[in-house]
Amino acid sequence: MGLELQPISFPEACAFIKLHHRHHQPPQGWKFGVGVNDGVGVVGVATVGRPVSRHLDDGLTLEVTRVCTDGTHNAASMLYGATWRAAKALGYRRLITYTLQIESGTTLRASGWKTLGIRGGGSWSSPSRKRVDTHPTGQKQLWEAGP
Repeated sequence: MGLELQPISFPEACAFIKLHHRHHQPPQGWKFGVGVNDGVGVVGVATVGRPVSRHLDDGLTLEVTRVCTDGTHNAASMLYGATWRAAKALGYRRLITYTLQIESGTTLRASGWKTLGIRGGGSWSSPSRKRVDTHPTGQKQLWEAGP
């Protein structure tokens, strides 16, 4: 049986991410999410929220904050395509996401996304507000959904 998109709740998406994501915990919140099912059960989820960077949070831009699969072929590409179609249908003009520099971006390219280059990196911790970094802090590749 082929893959099919399905609705997913925030708690369900978070549970899947906790179980399967290689380097991130579930996001703090979201605007919406989508799951992909192989006919037996959920094999991947995507979460979409406001951009983490306040400079990109213009009210017309959303960010894919997590895409997580169990390794099922084509599930990630399907999720990236679905998030852009859903964001457009809701009136958003731009959808972005980030990948680690060591990640190839094949699934994003397959879904029509384009790279905008290397961005930021570093820790969110500061002397006035100490934080423990539990995620990769290196520079990231910024991607934007195709038109």
